[in-house]
Amino acid sequence: MLADVADLGPFFTVGTGSITAGYRPMIELYTDPEPLRTRIGQVARALDADDRVAASITFQGLAALIVSAPYAAVVLHGMLPGLTARALHWRPVEDGPWALRCRDPVGTAVPDPAAGAAALAELLLEEHLTPLVGAVRAAVPVAERLLWGSAASAVASGKRLLGIAGPPAAGRAAEVAERLLAIGPLAGTGRLLRPAPPDRHWSFRRRSCCLYYRVSGGGLCEDCVLLDRRAEVRGGSDAAGTTDGPHNGGSVEDHLGYRDGDRHL
Repeated sequence: MLADVADLGPFFTVGTGSITAGYRPMIELYTDPEPLRTRIGQVARALDADDRVAASITFQGLAALIVSAPYAAVVLHGMLPGLTARALHWRPVEDGPWALRCRDPVGTAVPDPAAGAAALAELLLEEHLTPLVGAVRAAVPVAERLLWGSAASAVASGKRLLGIAGPPAAGRAAEVAERLLAIGPLAGTGRLLRPAPPDRHWSFRRRSCCLYYRVSGGGLCEDCVLLDRRAEVRGGSDAAGTTDGPHNGGSVEDHLGYRDGDRHL
């Protein structure tokens, strides 16, 4: 099952078998501050960004890694792999997504979208995302709501990719994701819009910003809240898609109503 979903790309890849040298349990990533601080520093240097932007982008990548494989397994196979914080291991990779590995994962059947979303919430929120949010915020003072918005974005991005395969995967992917996005701290992180290709069923617009626009040449993500603000300033609506940067007519902070600390995001 995990070998099958790994064909979707590197963020969906979890190796199995012996835990080789260099791998550490995920739980240590949440309790030992040094690996996260090192990764945030690497991202800051690579993007020439400040620590808050780097922490946000670091979290975004890790959340996508954590979410993608179990979500795809639930959608495509009706099974949740037991990738707990103790069973799942990670190894740092400097120039790409970190490598993940689990010695001998056991799957649990989740025959319908409701059961799948509930099981995913228990695994992802309790075992991984909640402690990861805490660990990142302990390293760098970045807003909690911003990080949960990025976690929700990872779910919506997985739904988009699986939906490209067409029915029946698209329908199940959308239903599982919609249910998951209504649970716990993911609830209220965004809203569902009329689908814009390649999305099927719905597109996602988050209610926070990951701060990527602050990177030189970074622009806005396809689901960024700032697309709504730009449309308000221009008196129109923007089609879904990556933009060339923040809107004109005042700073981003002016239109969102926040300043240092991103306290409202």
